[in-house]
Amino acid sequence: MLDYIRKMTLAGAGLAIITTEKIQEMMDDLVKKGEMTEKEAREAVNEFVEKSKQARKDLEEKVEKIITGFLNRMNIPTRKELDEIKERLERLEKP
Repeated sequence: MLDYIRKMTLAGAGLAIITTEKIQEMMDDLVKKGEMTEKEAREAVNEFVEKSKQARKDLEEKVEKIITGFLNRMNIPTRKELDEIKERLERLEKP
């Protein structure tokens, strides 16, 4: 399941890159048509990139919260809990 979510996150990042390129192309076309200045186009693209970064961050936080909740409900131990158990076993196995 985690692998699936990781793939979806990477796909989303790829989509953002493609979308940014398309936005840049659209802005370039508007500049060529004289409907927008180069400065306005740069600002629009930068605003889009910043909003995309924030949206991706928000999505990652939500996905992490959902996964954590799912793991807790399924009573699946976290990496930290497994590491703690491993350390305890190692201490108990020492003579």
